[in-house]
Amino acid sequence: MNGNEKTREDTALIWKTGKKELLCKTPVFTVNRQYAVSPEGLTKNFITMDAADWVICIPVLNAQQTEPIAGIKQKCFVMVEQWRHGAKTLSIEFPGGVIDKGESPECAAARELSEETGFTAGKLISLGAINPNPALFSNTVHFFAAENLVDTKKQNPDEDEFIKRLVIPAAEVIKKTGRPPYIHALMAAALGLYLTKHCPVPSQD
Repeated sequence: MNGNEKTREDTALIWKTGKKELLCKTPVFTVNRQYAVSPEGLTKNFITMDAADWVICIPVLNAQQTEPIAGIKQKCFVMVEQWRHGAKTLSIEFPGGVIDKGESPECAAARELSEETGFTAGKLISLGAINPNPALFSNTVHFFAAENLVDTKKQNPDEDEFIKRLVIPAAEVIKKTGRPPYIHALMAAALGLYLTKHCPVPSQD
């Protein structure tokens, strides 16, 4: 049995979705009271959040590309450093953001890459899509690797984004993820998908 197949036992775990009440609407997401009927027939309510889908892009530079850009002779990731208001600290992350209405995930990945780093990608590779927190959120995060990068040297962040572009050895990012300043959980998910599905990079001690 694979993870997509439902057994009789799985069916017995499924709740039936009922009405949804809007509690609060913000520019980022809406907060709802979601009613549902349990497998035993009891009606309960839960807090859920609706948001637009997101995208995260892993820009990859090979050793030949990084030497003239950063003086580093090994595979690197292009990343961004910015202040995160929830954590009240700086965070180093892969470029990403909200998918605009009517925009495909691929186009959003290319746009966010260009806006935040100034790089364009000759090749975008889908790494998969996940729910950021299925207990609360209804949306999906789409992940891409970006290769054959060209540096336009022209970043175009949003007016409230103050971003520093970084070129960091891939082995260093792999080793340090999960410790400050690599604190963003979705970046760890992106890195895990990249390593398992696309192009494994051995860590270096």
